[in-house]
Amino acid sequence: MSALSRPAVAVAFHSGSGHTAVMAEAVARGAAQAGAEVISIPVDTITDEQWVRLDAADAIIFGAPTYMGTASAAFHTFAEASSKRWYTQTWADKIAAGFTNSSAKNGDKSSTLGYFFTLAAQHGMHWVSLGVHPGWASTEGSEDDVNRLGYFVGAGAQTPVDAGPEAVHKADIATAEGLGARVAQQTAFFRAGRAALAA
Repeated sequence: MSALSRPAVAVAFHSGSGHTAVMAEAVARGAAQAGAEVISIPVDTITDEQWVRLDAADAIIFGAPTYMGTASAAFHTFAEASSKRWYTQTWADKIAAGFTNSSAKNGDKSSTLGYFFTLAAQHGMHWVSLGVHPGWASTEGSEDDVNRLGYFVGAGAQTPVDAGPEAVHKADIATAEGLGARVAQQTAFFRAGRAALAA
């Protein structure tokens, strides 16, 4: 893939109740609008062909709901299966980022984002943060602010446990779109830099 071609961004996610799937769609939309070629992969049904697409991607964005203080079991199963890539460092020097959703405002989402960061580090990947100041952090702010929950490591969302996917907050969707766009942009920068060094 040439430095001038579109960066390939994969969104590897698990969604238990549909909330995280809404976030994954927003991340993918943001990356595509920023010029990336995007593939979305539900990791609980991942195929051999999709593993190949992950290996070929320039960036992988991890996503899962936060259950009991960490990513869902289905995502952990995928992460453990990725150890075959760890042995060969297949994903080394790819861009990585992450997003999560839980029913509580905090809900220990930082633990899940930290888990994604550690997984990426074990694979030798380069982590991209959210890059947005906290919203809803002053008397002039509101729950409609981007990054209303104030995460830095990745995108965090909150959806009531008894509500459907349509209840994912519009500010959280906008935050996820911003994460996707930032990953696409940073991936393009990395690709251009590598191409310049090679030249």
